[in-house]
Amino acid sequence: MVIKFSDDKGKYEEAIDLGGPRDRLVEDLLMFQVVNRVRGPFERFRDGLKTLGVLAKVQKHPEAFRSVLCHQPNQLTADTMDDLFEIQWSENGSNKRANENRVIAFWRDYLQDVEEEGSQRLGAVLAFATGSDQVPPIGFHPPPSIAFHHDTETPQRFPVANTCINCLRLPLYSTYGAFKSNMEFAINNTQGFGKE
Repeated sequence: MVIKFSDDKGKYEEAIDLGGPRDRLVEDLLMFQVVNRVRGPFERFRDGLKTLGVLAKVQKHPEAFRSVLCHQPNQLTADTMDDLFEIQWSENGSNKRANENRVIAFWRDYLQDVEEEGSQRLGAVLAFATGSDQVPPIGFHPPPSIAFHHDTETPQRFPVANTCINCLRLPLYSTYGAFKSNMEFAINNTQGFGKE
């Protein structure tokens, strides 16, 4: 086993094995990284809760504080997914808007179909659009949005996601079959940030 130490300037120095107990060294390093390093901030947090008597209440009624102190992601549904996305509509009454209405109807039908497969599959759709397969505790910033690809000179066959700005750009499909198959292809053939 080789252990290297680094200084603030990124210079590495290899530890010299003097025949000591390696297991003890590894155990001490792990103890520091996992427990001792966070002990100080944790104790300050606990002291802050003690200041106004909140800690005693949390200890006495832990279930009452669980939703405030512990994030529990809600199960995704087609409705929650639909509500998450802000739609970037064209002007009401325009030809573009009529095409967008059709595609959004396909989007909502697609969410219903995916919901029948389970919330994990909805998570894959969300991950395609945002990079996260669940809604973060503080929500998304910026909020997820749907935009449309109107450029007829360079038609786009597949949906495109920009996870930096949480934007899903949908081409203007004329049939639900084309929408669904291209959406499935796009989601199933995305790297997914190394998540399996």
